[in-house]
Amino acid sequence: MAVNLARTTASAELLKQVFQNIDAYTCPRLFNFHMHTVHSDGRLQPSGLMEQAIAIGLKGLAITDHHGIIGYQAALAWLEDWKWNNPGATTPYLWSGVEINANLLDIEVHILAYAFAPEHPSMKPYLQRRPTTGQEYQASNVIAAIHQAGGLAVLAHPARYKRSHFDLIPAASQKGIDGVETFYAYNNPNPWKPSIVESEQVQKLADEYFLFNTCGTDTHGLSLLQRL
Repeated sequence: MAVNLARTTASAELLKQVFQNIDAYTCPRLFNFHMHTVHSDGRLQPSGLMEQAIAIGLKGLAITDHHGIIGYQAALAWLEDWKWNNPGATTPYLWSGVEINANLLDIEVHILAYAFAPEHPSMKPYLQRRPTTGQEYQASNVIAAIHQAGGLAVLAHPARYKRSHFDLIPAASQKGIDGVETFYAYNNPNPWKPSIVESEQVQKLADEYFLFNTCGTDTHGLSLLQRL
């Protein structure tokens, strides 16, 4: 299968424009860049997820199942069919996405890949529905693979790991990360709301290291407006 990097580049450029305007109020009703389906550890079918996205009025989203894109592909097919049957209707933009385990500063972190060409050979090790090992597990190689496929790499929920985000974000930046998941609800409040202290700290670090800010609910349950 040929790799259409021209289309991927246009998708990534559009996503960069969106990321430049992300703030604490963007999620979960305008954009959402972190959610899971039954094809990893979520409870939503891809079709149900997309139905909710349209009902909410999302402008854009990414499905980020762990180490696989079956959910994304099913959602994309569903969306194309829905647009065919609803001509002229406003529909959200669906970017490719995946969540990848990686080693950074000798701990495991999660790296979100967006707007990449799924068929690019560099992404194959990371789309096998299981974590990688060896050199492919190193954050620098994960980030490089995402970039080779025309995508953007983002450090997921940077204040959730065994090492401080004050250590991890500079290290991720040094390895070429494009952004950080700045606005994230660490204590799973209802309604969803990004954690104030952590979000402010991460946003300051993102500014310092010239990184994009992103947001996402990290939905694993049945509602795109909640994490669980």
